Amino acid sequence: MTWWSQPGARGWRCAPAPDVLAFHRSLPEYAPTPLVSLPVLASALGVGRLFVKDESSRFGLPAFKVLGASYAMHKAVTGPVSHVVTATDGNHGRAVAWMARRMGLACRVLVPAPAAASAPLIAAEGADVRVVPVGYDEAVRMAAAEDGLLVQDTAWPGYEQIPQWIVDGYSTMLREIDAIPDLVPDLVVVPMGVGSLTQAVITHYRSGTVRPALLGVEAEVAAGVQASLRAGRLVDVSTTDTVMAGLNCGTTSSLAWPYLRDGLDAAVTVTDAQSLAASDELDELGVSSGPCGAATLAAARAALAGHRAELGLSRSSTVVLLSTEARRQQGPV
Repeated sequence: MTWWSQPGARGWRCAPAPDVLAFHRSLPEYAPTPLVSLPVLASALGVGRLFVKDESSRFGLPAFKVLGASYAMHKAVTGPVSHVVTATDGNHGRAVAWMARRMGLACRVLVPAPAAASAPLIAAEGADVRVVPVGYDEAVRMAAAEDGLLVQDTAWPGYEQIPQWIVDGYSTMLREIDAIPDLVPDLVVVPMGVGSLTQAVITHYRSGTVRPALLGVEAEVAAGVQASLRAGRLVDVSTTDTVMAGLNCGTTSSLAWPYLRDGLDAAVTVTDAQSLAASDELDELGVSSGPCGAATLAAARAALAGHRAELGLSRSSTVVLLSTEARRQQGPV
């Protein structure tokens, strides 16, 4: 487990995200996901209140990703588009396939070999799924070379508009948290893969009046964001397999980078064992959370054990964990 922090992040300001909640509300299946209070965990961790934003079922899919994919495709498909293409560790590709079917579009999804177990679930949404013998970052490069409209949840120079719409779509999750009466978080913990969700979280909390500490968590074997933060510039890292498939990214989104660099209070890495133990713990408390989502609990435990002062936390603080995926029984999805 490695830790990085910077002072002054809560003073950094940025422009707010557009209001996309109205779009999501226009979809027939829309309903806010639960914000679950876990007083037993709050007591165990020595804080006043602890909540889990439970994204285990969003539009009938087992993750938050559809918030971004649906909004981005709604914005991007304005002309004669016949098919879309993406690369995925699992949940993003399934979300793109779900929205493509709603819009009457063909969909091709490239799945890196380490996430091959997700292929049947994506195919069940009507997509043409191809498992490719490479890792996530190379799969993204392959998708970018395909014909069709690329709907990718990471950005690089020259490809930023659709990733920005995806980030904007994620803001609905945070607007739902805002709607809970008498809830002002002191710490929000978010999983980090390429950094797009973290960009959405930073945008939300660095553009409004509520300014909690923001903690990002990565897989220990795929800590591209923390490597970049330590270097002060974007750094690519080699990754190895992890149960946190959605966090197995070695290249940080170029669009997210300025937000991560300036607006994130702290970053921590966790092991597979820590994320799996946290998933089991949340399951016992009635929250379905896979390794990527449960990594936030492992991160909060590390932060509260040794870094309270850095984050401005006390025994009366309110902590919110963003649990981004459902618990799974077998294979990374």
